[in-house]
This record gives sequence, C-alpha cells and structure tokens, in this order.
Amino acid sequence: MQSLQRAGRRLLALTGLLAVLSLVFGSAASAADQTADSASGKSYVIGTDTTFAPFEFRQGGELVGIDMDLLRTIAENQGFEVEIRSLGFDAALQALQSNQVDGVIAGMSITDERRQVFDFSDPYFDSGVQMAVAETNNEITSYEDLEGETVAVKRGSEGEAFADSIADEYGFTVKPLDQSATMYDDVKAGNSVAVFDDYPVLAYGIAQNNGLKAVTEKERGSSYGFAVNKDQNPELIAAFNAGLAELKASGEYQQILDKYLASPETAGQTSFWQLLTDSLPALMKGLGLTLFATAISIVIALILGVAFGFLKVSRRIMLRGIATTYVGIFRGTPLLVQAFFFYFGLPQLTGMPIDVLTAGVLTLSLNAGAYMTEIVRGGIQSVDPGQMEASRSLGLGYIKSMHKVVIPQAVKIMTPSFINQFVITLKDSSLLAVIGFAELTYQGQQIYAGNFRTGETLLIVAALYFVVITLLIKLSNILDKRFNK
Repeated sequence: MQSLQRAGRRLLALTGLLAVLSLVFGSAASAADQTADSASGKSYVIGTDTTFAPFEFRQGGELVGIDMDLLRTIAENQGFEVEIRSLGFDAALQALQSNQVDGVIAGMSITDERRQVFDFSDPYFDSGVQMAVAETNNEITSYEDLEGETVAVKRGSEGEAFADSIADEYGFTVKPLDQSATMYDDVKAGNSVAVFDDYPVLAYGIAQNNGLKAVTEKERGSSYGFAVNKDQNPELIAAFNAGLAELKASGEYQQILDKYLASPETAGQTSFWQLLTDSLPALMKGLGLTLFATAISIVIALILGVAFGFLKVSRRIMLRGIATTYVGIFRGTPLLVQAFFFYFGLPQLTGMPIDVLTAGVLTLSLNAGAYMTEIVRGGIQSVDPGQMEASRSLGLGYIKSMHKVVIPQAVKIMTPSFINQFVITLKDSSLLAVIGFAELTYQGQQIYAGNFRTGETLLIVAALYFVVITLLIKLSNILDKRFNK
C-alpha cells in the first residue's frame, strides 16, 4: 500500500515537472516565433541620408540606391511596410534617438561606439575609404603630399575616422562637412585639397562628373548595417536579417549591387536648359510647400504678435513679464536650434513623435510671433500719447479709445514691418531643410546630390526665391496703398 502511495507521489511530481518544463520551453519557443514573425504586417518609419549616392539619392524624383532597393525588397519579402524619410545622416541618427523613426539605413558603419547606442543588423556591405582630389590637381598624389593642407570628410563617417587616424602622421587638418556633395564642392573650390570618402560613393560621383579623381588605393574599412535603437524593435532587425539572407541566397542581393556598382551609368553633359526642365517639377513641389508652411506660420505669428503685443503695452507688470519672456526666448535663440528642439528634443521630453510639417510650422510661427510682438508694441507706442489723452478726455473708455483712435493709426505704422517679416519668414523656411522639411532648398539639395551640379542648381533655386519674393512684395505694397491711403 505504501509503495503504491510513493509511486503515486512520484508520478504526480513527474507530471508537475513536465508541466513546468513544457510551460517554460513552450513559452520561450512561442516568444522566439513571435519575435521572428511579429514584423509581418507592421509599418515602420525609416530614416536615411539625403546625399549618399549610390546608396541613397534622387532619380526622377524618386529616392533610389542600394540601401533603398535592399530595404524595400526585404520589406516586401518579409511582409512589412516602410515609410522612408530622407533627413540627412546626422538628422537621421537624431531622429532615431528621439524615436521619430524606427530605424536608420544610411550606409552606416558598424562601430563599437555605435553598438553602445544602437542594435545593428547583420552587415550588408563591406566598405573602404579612398582619397580623391580635384581632377585638375596633379600635385596631391599620396598622403605624404597632404602636409600643411586641409582635407574634407563627411561628419560621423568612416572617412572622418580614417582621416583623423592619420592626420597627425601626415600633418594635415580635417574639415568635417555634412554632405558628400558639399565635400566635393569644397575640394573643387580649393578650400580643401582632398576628400576622404567611401570608395563606392567616390566611384559613383566620379562617373557622374563630380569633378574629382581618386588618387589612392582603397583602405580596408568596416561594414554597413541597418540600425534600430538599443533593445527596441528586435523583430525589425530579425526580419531584416532573414530577408537579407534570402536575398543573398537567391542572388537578388548581388543584382542590386551590380545595378549601382558594376557599371554605374555615366552622366552625359546636359545643357543648363535641360537641367532646368528636369528640375522644375521637384522644385515647384518644394516651392508650394514653402509657401504653404509660410502662410500658415504667418497667420499664427500674427495672432501671437497681436496677443503678446497688447500684453507688452499692458499696465500690469505680470502680463508684460509673460510677453517679455516669450519674446526673449524666441529672439534670443537661433532659428536652427528651435527647429532641432521642436523636431528632435520635444519628442524626447514628451514621448510623443511630431511630424516634420508640424515642427516646421511651430518653429516659424513662434519665431516670427516674437518679432511681430515687437512690431505691434512699437506700432502702438509710436502713436502720439496725446491721441489717447484726447480720446479719454472726450469720455471714451480705454478699450474704445484703443479701438477707434490708437489702433487704426498704429496699423499704418506696422504694415511695412509686417510685410518685411513675411519675407523674412519665407526665407527662414529654407533652414528647415536640416530636419528633412521638403521645401524649396531641400529639393535643390536632393537634385545636386545626384547630379553634382551644385552651382547651377542653387542658381535656379535662388532665382525662384527672388521671383516669388519680388511678386509678394509688390502685391503687399499694392494692398498697403489700397487699405492705408
């Protein structure tokens, strides 16, 4: 009888143990399956560079390149969707850290330092650094010729790390810039004698007549990887790795590389008229966004300016203090810092992502509102105080005196300053290109990043600004004369 009881207890204990093991290992397996499969059906926002051909660049208005083709093909293969935001390398990394995007693919080298902040996919490209000089330069042919000279590198790139590592040995100065196209122009302008960049980027640029020539052999470099924030979106990394492995096995990976590297299409010498014709659709799209964002910002700024302007002339010190603080903050900090704060800083503080249009309008309207506040204050205080005293002596109250006597005169004084502020705000919108706001200047950057015709493209962009601003000034002057005659 006792032996039967012992056998029963053993059987019960064994059953319990099996149940616990089943629960533990079953859950683990389930979690693993979920991690591997959970990217399917989801949508991710991916940040990338603006000017890093052949990995990402505009062609016919569409963002193409090795990174873009790989990402889109892997997304289709693994059943998830991607929304790509072309921000620039630095801005893309900041957007990732502020959770504005879910991942970054931008020819980013996998380094130990970056591994502390990001989780990387399996390497998808082995790069290397090469030095190039202007095609007319026959004096710089090796690192030994760089003594006392300045070289351009892309900020945060492997080229910068390599240049820094040999700068003391060969006695040259390193100048970090933000884009490949900017580096090449710096060399062609003679401000730097050479550039260190990734060899496929240089090779593609030379094929597109960027005015440079490579003068050294490729240095061994690191590998590129797709990145997400540390311990976030592991299913996205797993899906990218699985898709990359399938592309390599099927040969599609090599086809994508060969499309851009094996025989990069050499750009023909097109005329300025052809460049203008090809560029206008994208530039007009950017111009429309510029005018749209400026118009919304000016309306909001006008409301803010009137509200805070009246607070500034209030007799109550607290109200004047509120208006003075607002004006002090937005007049005392650069517009560029404000744009970075609203797009990258605010989401980190609040945990809520903010789209680039909202961030851009917030920046422009709050900045312009501070200046409009001073315009309103100055306009009101420019009216002869005797006007108010005369009105009050006739028995009119303060508000009625302001409405009927002071404000009509102040508006006439303010109008030219309002027009001037409108023009300034329109031009300031170009600074928002640094956060990926696709306005007119941003579109111009996208165009010369692909064709390396920086001077001609910027000439077209400047001409568009000039025509639009001139027309707006003439229109404003006509309205001013009609309403204030």
